[in-house]
Amino acid sequence: MPTLLQTIREDVRRKALWCYGDDSGPSRAKATFTDGTAAMVLYRLMQWSGRWRLVPLEMIFNKLNAVFCHCVIGRGAEFGPGFVLIHSTGVVINGRVRGGSGVHLEHQVTIGAERGECPILGNDVFVGAGAKVIGRISVGSGARVGANAVVVADVPEGCTAGGGPARIVRRDIAERAAA
Repeated sequence: MPTLLQTIREDVRRKALWCYGDDSGPSRAKATFTDGTAAMVLYRLMQWSGRWRLVPLEMIFNKLNAVFCHCVIGRGAEFGPGFVLIHSTGVVINGRVRGGSGVHLEHQVTIGAERGECPILGNDVFVGAGAKVIGRISVGSGARVGANAVVVADVPEGCTAGGGPARIVRRDIAERAAA
């Protein structure tokens, strides 16, 4: 399992790739000071505190994220390395959400529960600005969710979903060939 610093480095590296197209030292330095990075770091500190059962610290990092970054990520939410908040303002994530590595979220995204059931996101998932991903659903690896989409059903691997309620608007080449 990667250390806290390794995970933060990977998050910033992925953000540099997203924002600047490369992960060179200068790009990583710029990404460190862009909108959303402070929220990513506070989330990782909260996650680390939770793993070590340092509940008071976990709660402090959670509240700092909400107050200073306008980003609410529930205690217990788990994302793998490469978690990127492109813009953190208005992001709300339930504490039971699970996500793989390389998850990229725009601003105003909600990933939440319905009747106590939460989404599971695969690896290399992108969720566009204002999108809502709600309930016991899965968003497959390599999937994309369009801006302002309301996702209440599974999004297969490699597909793009858009609209409200969201529907599949594009499938990857392998899946199109099989259909």
